[in-house]
Amino acid sequence: MTEFKNTEISEFSGVWVFCEQRAGSLMPTDFELMSEGRKLADELGCELAGVLLGDDVDGIAKELGGYGADKVYVCNSPLLKHYTTDAYAKVFCDLVVEKKPEIVLIGATNIGRDLGPRCAARLHTGLTADCTHLDVNMEKYVEFLAANSTMDLSKQNLDMADRNLKMTRPAFGGHLMASIICPRFRPCMSTVRPGVMKRAEFDQAKADACVIEHPAFELSEADIHTEVVEVVKAAKQLVDLTGAEVVVAVGRGISKDVEKGLALAEELAALLGGVVGGSRAAIDAGWLTADHQVGQTGKTVHAKIYVALGISGAIQHMAGMQDSECIIAVNKNEGAPIFEAASYGICGDLFSVTPMLIEAIAATKAEKAAV
Repeated sequence: MTEFKNTEISEFSGVWVFCEQRAGSLMPTDFELMSEGRKLADELGCELAGVLLGDDVDGIAKELGGYGADKVYVCNSPLLKHYTTDAYAKVFCDLVVEKKPEIVLIGATNIGRDLGPRCAARLHTGLTADCTHLDVNMEKYVEFLAANSTMDLSKQNLDMADRNLKMTRPAFGGHLMASIICPRFRPCMSTVRPGVMKRAEFDQAKADACVIEHPAFELSEADIHTEVVEVVKAAKQLVDLTGAEVVVAVGRGISKDVEKGLALAEELAALLGGVVGGSRAAIDAGWLTADHQVGQTGKTVHAKIYVALGISGAIQHMAGMQDSECIIAVNKNEGAPIFEAASYGICGDLFSVTPMLIEAIAATKAEKAAV
């Protein structure tokens, strides 16, 4: 790697998104990050570029333009067909050294969580992991703080001209939200939790206008210290919360009869064509596996219908579901915070209310089917 002066802040410009592909297919996180990157690039008045590594992946590059990319750097090599830390980190870091982007966004996937720290260490810059919110515009960041924190902003000496990337992530087990900046080094690097950024509508005209560039790079087998012998896909069934249109989530309220509570949630979810989720309390108690968790330390959902059964509505849980279109809350505590975010709130015992919901929905579906 050539000499890299990452403290010369003025020499860095542009927002980059590492675009993960597997078996020649782009991942949903690519489109989410590209959409968010477009907002940041517009606020900074700079270019948005994607970086796509693989083998013969030119055919999928243009799609990234449809979500906001001005340009996509495509690096093709048989040595990049399967992800290896050594190969991807070398090619990506060499490209950063040459082009000097100001901001680099990477999805907090299994691959991104491996690649991000390695690149940050090589580039001697900071990395904020598992981010759930990003800002460069200070006015928008203050609006975010006002809506999502208890901080007394009148007592804060905030520099409204600050254009550092403000990277917000859960801290201390999700009990606090921390905003981190990297003012002395570039690029500012962030891994972003899948599902938290909203994907923009695909624009074919922008896809057609996207520039595809093939930068020169050096990579040999000697640079790679591991060999991918075989790729085996596990058959383990995991719930897809982030892609679900309907989520029925359970919380501590099912504790008096966990088996029945889960059965009711599963029946209601099946009737609505959705999946079952849970609050952190339900996961910590072992009632559901970790892939069902909704919240700051779980998954963020943007469901069309979100049903909360026996969930009080702690701020950590609300952060993961409050952007759902229709929120239906069932809780016997009339003062539960979940009711503040709910489109429809039912104050009552979930073991009595849920069967009535199931019966009413089933009857409505039967009537429609008979017409």
